[in-house]
Amino acid sequence: MIAPVPPNQLRPKSNVLVAAALLVVALGNAGCEPLPPPPAGTGSIPAAPADSTGPARSAPPIVAQPEPGLAVPDRIQPGGLLPSSVGFPRGWAYPPVGQAVPGTMGIVASTDLYASRVGLEILQSGGNAIDAAVATAFALAVVNPEAGNIGGGGFLVLRRGDGASITLDFRETAPGAASRDMFLDEAGELTDRSMVGHLASGVPGTVRGLWDAHQRFGRLPWEQLVEPAIVLAGGVLVTERLAGSLEAHRRALELFEATRRILLPGGAVPEVGSTLAQPELAATLSRIRDGGADGFYRGETADLLVAEMERGGGILSRRDLEEYRAVWRAPVTFSYRGHTLLSMPPSSSGGATLAAMFNILEGFDLGALGWQSPATVHLLVEAAKRAYADRNELLADPDFQDNPLERMTSLEYGAARRAGISPDRATPAEEVLPGAAAPPGEGVNTTHFSIVDDEGNAVALTFTLNSSFGSKVMVEGAGFLLNNQMDDFAARPGTPNQFGLVQGVRNAVEPGKRMLSAMTPTIVMDPDGDLLLVVGTPGGSTIITTVLQVISNVLDHRMELATAVYAPRVHHQHLPDQIFFEPGGLPQETMTALEGLGHRLVERLEMSGDVQAILVLPDGTLTAVSDPRRSGRALGY
Repeated sequence: MIAPVPPNQLRPKSNVLVAAALLVVALGNAGCEPLPPPPAGTGSIPAAPADSTGPARSAPPIVAQPEPGLAVPDRIQPGGLLPSSVGFPRGWAYPPVGQAVPGTMGIVASTDLYASRVGLEILQSGGNAIDAAVATAFALAVVNPEAGNIGGGGFLVLRRGDGASITLDFRETAPGAASRDMFLDEAGELTDRSMVGHLASGVPGTVRGLWDAHQRFGRLPWEQLVEPAIVLAGGVLVTERLAGSLEAHRRALELFEATRRILLPGGAVPEVGSTLAQPELAATLSRIRDGGADGFYRGETADLLVAEMERGGGILSRRDLEEYRAVWRAPVTFSYRGHTLLSMPPSSSGGATLAAMFNILEGFDLGALGWQSPATVHLLVEAAKRAYADRNELLADPDFQDNPLERMTSLEYGAARRAGISPDRATPAEEVLPGAAAPPGEGVNTTHFSIVDDEGNAVALTFTLNSSFGSKVMVEGAGFLLNNQMDDFAARPGTPNQFGLVQGVRNAVEPGKRMLSAMTPTIVMDPDGDLLLVVGTPGGSTIITTVLQVISNVLDHRMELATAVYAPRVHHQHLPDQIFFEPGGLPQETMTALEGLGHRLVERLEMSGDVQAILVLPDGTLTAVSDPRRSGRALGY
């Protein structure tokens, strides 16, 4: 095994830097042509601690490899519900059969072609999945400023080729000067200070998280992994996606001078095909390249961040930066249909809520009921309704609250929750858990990528600024945006946040506390314990239900990966008490039947994220799909 390289022991840089420089040319010239294999003799990821895995409970095995198309069994539904339609609903925007990108040695799926290219080049240069994840994340901080970041935080799930697993929590923390009622006005009403401006930002965790992941599991020199992002910051072509995102949030981006100057040069959204230069970000990344985590949390970058806080009335301090730590945690581990799933524990709610939903659904034969049948949709949303109610009431930062994970993720608790589901009646939200109705939240503001290397090491990483472009505050002189994660606290317990989540007092604001998240990077193993699926998505409160539906599409409905990702999705989060669905995403007969059960249906644009998924076929071939809802790209070799 090859240990991580200390920062002062540099190896010669490979041709990855040349490849990164080529990314600034036209998009068509940065395509998917075959690339050379990695050098021989590379090492392995070091072992994870013994407590990083847990036993999976047994269940009847299921064939994981799906057949093409959407053949749905012709079964009579319980309670007189209508049978499922075969295939996608008429008018759905995406085809039922898509194309997955193949690979035999390594594969990367991210929301941006440039970032995926950087990650793949790292794999081909002898790096492992952690190396590629670090490089991909830094690249996304340049090319995807709405969500990719060094001013935010996130979560990483690692499953090594030998079967060991671990997670890294680099979620932001509340500044030391934070207080429970800091976002209320004199009348006790919520303000928008948790969403826009300097008070909205928690202490960033991304750089520390990437540094710690590399120091523990990385193989290539740190400098080699950061350098491609520096090249991109020198000038990257503006894509339709980037221009459209800037235009959609233009008014908010104009609120702060540094943000306006960098992202709206000359006071206008840069044209598609033009070059966007971010020299201040390049300088910050150079300090991170040369100094590691200290290049961000200490020295000039820290000084610039603290000065920005003082200028804008923020409270994040130099001490907050110096004391920030990422945390290694054992994954939430559970089984579904004989498959073992690994996901994030708190401070993410994703793994526990996902486990709770799957444990409820384990008692129903969704494959026999049929994909998108009224029965299947009814059961899915009833499971989500109960799991989200528990999530919002019970979970919080484990350093501040005891989380009942063992109970919430147990089969017994799933059975108890399942017993309350009626096949012919929607359970009102107030019967699941009392609470007031809440408005829906906004859409995709996070980013996820999935990576598998030639040794079978798999990384699922989700990180975010929270809202698109976070707090909208760019650090003057440092060129990066700050998060608005403070809104993920229960700023006033019992009142909905921007995603419509009504959370309890356990998630109230406290100094040094990590705000509860919905991010759900997840890895699935087949009944033999071999790697099967790596998946995650952005999407705010819809993240958990999106990940569940993609996994269920593969395991329950035998869909090919592209079909599983392209398929329309629904969402329920307990409050508001309604089923959200994508435009054109439900057959009329299913909607009619669901309304007859007492469900309220609401069509919602840009609801269901940007899934980046990798599936391992029975012959060992890697296949990856980037969600067509956005403009990402999967690349393999």
